[in-house]
Amino acid sequence: MGLVFNQDIVHLVPSQSIKYIEKAKIMKMQGIDVIGLGGGDPDFPTPKRICDAAYRGMTEGQNTHYTLGKGIPALRKKIAEKLNTENHIKCGDNNILVTPGGKLGIYNSVRAMINRGDEVLCLDPSWVSYAPIVQASGGVPVSVGLTYEDNYKITADKLNAVTTPKTKMIIINYPNNPTGRILHEDEAQELVKYMNAHPNMILLSDEVYEKIIYDGHKHISIGSYPEIADRVITINGFSKCAAMTGWRLGYVCACDELMKPIAQLWEHIMTCTSGFIQDGGVEALDCHEEIEEMRKCYEERRDAFIGALNKIPHVNCLYPEGAFYAWVKFDLPGMDSYQICNYLLENAKVVGVPGDAYGLGGDQCLRFSFANSMEDLMDAAGRIEKALNEYNTSN
Repeated sequence: MGLVFNQDIVHLVPSQSIKYIEKAKIMKMQGIDVIGLGGGDPDFPTPKRICDAAYRGMTEGQNTHYTLGKGIPALRKKIAEKLNTENHIKCGDNNILVTPGGKLGIYNSVRAMINRGDEVLCLDPSWVSYAPIVQASGGVPVSVGLTYEDNYKITADKLNAVTTPKTKMIIINYPNNPTGRILHEDEAQELVKYMNAHPNMILLSDEVYEKIIYDGHKHISIGSYPEIADRVITINGFSKCAAMTGWRLGYVCACDELMKPIAQLWEHIMTCTSGFIQDGGVEALDCHEEIEEMRKCYEERRDAFIGALNKIPHVNCLYPEGAFYAWVKFDLPGMDSYQICNYLLENAKVVGVPGDAYGLGGDQCLRFSFANSMEDLMDAAGRIEKALNEYNTSN
């Protein structure tokens, strides 16, 4: 027909995590005994008290109509209180925008901050949607290659090596998807040092896994550092910590200057986020015990699953400090991460996501979610061991 579509969109790379999740679902529908470890969806039900709060919002509160565009006052107030108390981010209600999931909050923020041709640094390996979001916003994603060998440590030198006069923004994600790394104090200081050297830079910090941290570590919010706080956008949400992935509820926190264009764009993207779902979010912020119980369970699964994987020849996995992903490196010469992933899919009937889908630093790595039952995880480890033994015997 000769139609020409938006070139920023038509050239986007499809999400590999969604691709492999769909593969697993199709195989299951075909009756194939497959274990799907590709997704990032908690296997716990949403806590009942959250569901009850949303139900009351639908029925008793009649919160089924338009709400205030930036979010209902009760939720924005509670989020601001949480960020001040727990994250040490100084903010008020007006600095909060409630969104249908963190992903839309990220897109809205990036789109509002950058101009066409601006460069945005992504710390690779990184979540599969950051670079496409930048491209869809007219920007140019630039990979900052962190490496397995030094445990994906951030340094100002690595950032400066790819910084140009066109660099406008940097996106970080801690606890990290896919590697499970958390942000350490020395790395936070490196980021502050870098931001101070580039006073026109904006930093977006995706902290959606902040409640899922292990071994007594503490979460660091980069927006808590006063020297750069007015140039930090903090993204968070309820999907991972409260098992609310299908609810689609997240939020953006930014200073008045940054929030103004973010909110201006928001008015034309979404009229509002569902009110009764926000009622559930208010309740979720008080579910400390339920969230901690889920975290403890993830930690038990982490220890068992990664312990089993590390007993397999030619397999190595560092214990993640946060999130619920095993970032597994396979020593299989001649095979890249896609080939390894497909081999395990075909021969072990275990679904992961190829590391190369997450950019630089993913070579020969696969991401497996351990937000699955202990039974499935142990079964998956056994299947992987069997398939690799067969591979090594035949090669």
